[in-house]
Amino acid sequence: MPDLIRVLVVDDSAVARRAVSEALSHDPEIEVVGSASNGNVAVERIKELNPDVLILDIEMPELNGFELLKALRISYPKIRTIMFSSLTQRGAFQTIEALSLGASDYVSKPTSVPGKGYGEGIQRIAAELIPKIKQFRPEFSNGKRLKNEKAEKLSVSSFLVSSLNSGRTKVQVVPKIVAIGISTGGPEALSMFLPKLSPTFPVPIVIVQHMPPLLTRLLAERLNWNAEIKVVEGFEGMSLEPGVAYIAPGDYHMVVQQREKGMVISLNQKRPENSCRPSADVLFRSVAAAYGPNALGVIMTGMGNDGLLGLRAMKEKGALIFAQDQESSVIWGMPSFVVQEGLADRVVSLSQMAPAIEGTIVSRVMSPSP
Repeated sequence: MPDLIRVLVVDDSAVARRAVSEALSHDPEIEVVGSASNGNVAVERIKELNPDVLILDIEMPELNGFELLKALRISYPKIRTIMFSSLTQRGAFQTIEALSLGASDYVSKPTSVPGKGYGEGIQRIAAELIPKIKQFRPEFSNGKRLKNEKAEKLSVSSFLVSSLNSGRTKVQVVPKIVAIGISTGGPEALSMFLPKLSPTFPVPIVIVQHMPPLLTRLLAERLNWNAEIKVVEGFEGMSLEPGVAYIAPGDYHMVVQQREKGMVISLNQKRPENSCRPSADVLFRSVAAAYGPNALGVIMTGMGNDGLLGLRAMKEKGALIFAQDQESSVIWGMPSFVVQEGLADRVVSLSQMAPAIEGTIVSRVMSPSP
């Protein structure tokens, strides 16, 4: 039997601490090892209890959630943190800030836990928190574990040249768009990745980050503030321009289409795929149809296999595929499926993803095949 997942609940509200502890108490794979009323107490309890996961409020006295996240990043980088805050406008802004500072995931607090709705609130907390806690187990984050030597070989390999015509004709792919699928751990990864791109980045970037509506807009705004390139939330009919990153709005699939004025974004609310809307598969399939071999698909940290089928479609058209490596991923789920299926032309660490992408595009634009 696997070890229990050790959880520490950090919240200045005694009611919230009790509710979370009760919600988690009946799962046989999770142990609530303690609680803390603020960040300073949490630091001491972390030393004492060695938790795997923190359930963390943001607004607390003495040392708040933001300050604790910064301390964890330095002293305890392996501890996973799930933010537990309200998704009001203010709460959503705080959640995006926390995710960008290193929180791994989030769950919104029920609007009313005490009183008449307490039991219902406990059930909702359990339904949302338990799967997110368990996703940090390796066996939950990806399928069969990829052998380290295979991952290392791909990580240090040179770029593999995509081929067309069943491998008979080798072509130099010249990407005219970058398409990214990302989920758990995505806001922090994007906040590290996008600012490394130069302001002269030569092609558009389209991104699916699994998030609800309000959070995708706030994420785009925060990333735009810190990046050299422009970052926006996509909207219907928006033209694709070089050096602009477009994030799919929550609850909408985002696709790219050729229209009279050029390549544009289109949105729809067709059924979710892989339980996701937006879905990376939907975006990747549209890129395969619109750009063929002239595209670069990127799959990054996240749980599940969203993006696998879409990247397969891109690969069949001759596009290049990059995957984030296991070591730098919060959850090596989405990238692992792509790597295990042999679709990845290169496995890249988060710190090297921006230079790898930009270097590939610039070098191929400057010296395309005859």
